[in-house]
Amino acid sequence: MKSIKTNNAIVHFNDNVYKELNAYIKSSNPSKIFILVDTNTHDACLPKFLSQVESGDIVVEVMEMPEGEDHKTIDICTGVWEAMSEYYADRKSLMINLGGGVVTDLGGFVASTYMRGIDYINVPTSLLAMVDASVGGKTGVDLGNLKNQIGIISEGSMVLIDTSFLETLPNNHMVSGYAEMLKHGLIKDKSYWNTLINFESLDASALNEMIYDSVVIKNKIVSEDPTEQGLRKILNFGHTLGHAIESYFLGNADKVPLLHGEAIAIGMLLEAYISTKTAGLSNEELKEIEEGILKTFTKVEINENDQKVIINLLQYDKKNSHGKVKFVLLDAIGKPKINCEVNNDILLEAFKHYNA
Repeated sequence: MKSIKTNNAIVHFNDNVYKELNAYIKSSNPSKIFILVDTNTHDACLPKFLSQVESGDIVVEVMEMPEGEDHKTIDICTGVWEAMSEYYADRKSLMINLGGGVVTDLGGFVASTYMRGIDYINVPTSLLAMVDASVGGKTGVDLGNLKNQIGIISEGSMVLIDTSFLETLPNNHMVSGYAEMLKHGLIKDKSYWNTLINFESLDASALNEMIYDSVVIKNKIVSEDPTEQGLRKILNFGHTLGHAIESYFLGNADKVPLLHGEAIAIGMLLEAYISTKTAGLSNEELKEIEEGILKTFTKVEINENDQKVIINLLQYDKKNSHGKVKFVLLDAIGKPKINCEVNNDILLEAFKHYNA
C-alpha cells in the first residue's frame, strides 16, 4: 500500500511500517526511545513490535499505563511525565505510542507537552485508532467524564499501521472501530458507505483496503482544515450526542460503559433522524442509515431520565459557540452540514424514535 502524506507526517502501512520506522530511527538518532503501552498491548503487541525495531545502541524504555477510557486522565499523564523525567528524557527523545485510541491520544498529548514538545510516532493497534484516533493530530485526555476536554492538535512524525495487530482484538473492539468507518462514508463518500454496509464480516485480513480508504477520507478533510475552523467539523457527525452518551454511561455506576464506537453509532442514528427534521435528509436515506448501522450495532435502552442528563451534557461539546450547541447533520448521505442548531423538542423526539 502506498504511504499517505498528511500535512506534517506520513502514514505507512503493513510491509513498509518497520522499514520506515527503522530508517527514521537511524536518520533522527534519538537520545532515547520511550514506548507507551497499556496492559493489553504490553502483552499482545509489544513483543512483536520490539522484535522488529532496530534501535542499535539507543536505550529503549517501556512505560505501561492501565487500559481503558477511564484511565485517559491528566493523572496518568503526570505519571508518564514523571517516569520520563526519572529516565532522563530530553528534547531529542522519541516517544512511540503503541496501542488503541486511549494510548495514541494520551501519548500524543504527553509527547507534545513534555519539554514543550518531543517527537512522537503513533502505532495504532485497534481498528478505531487505525481509521480515526491516531490520524490528524488530535491529542488529549478526558476531564472527569467529559470526553477529550483537555488537549492540543499536534501531529507526530509518522503513523505506522500494521493491520496484523487487529488479530489481537476482541470482536466488540472491531465493531467499535467500524462505527468511525461508517461515519466516513456518511459524511464524504456514499459509494464507500455502500461498500461498508454490504460487507459481510469484520475479518481483519479483509479490511486492509477499507482501512486505507478511511484514512484517505480523513486525511483529505484534515489537510484542508487542520485546526477545525470549518470543514474538519464534519468528522464530528454522530459525536455531539455520541460523546454525551459515552460520557453519561461512563460516569453512571448503574450503566454498563459503552465503547466509543458503540456510543457514536447511537449518536449517528439520533443525528440522522434529526437531519430529516432540520436538514435535507430523506426518510428513505434515514431508513438506509438505520438498517446499515443496526445490522452491526445493538440498540441500547435510553430512558427519559437518561435523555435529560445526556441533553444537559451537550453544553460541554467542543463545537459549541456563544452558548449554542452546534450539530453536524446530513442533507443526504455524503453531504453534511455544519453548525446546525437543534431545539430540545427535536432532540427528545429523536430519542423517542430511537427507542421505538
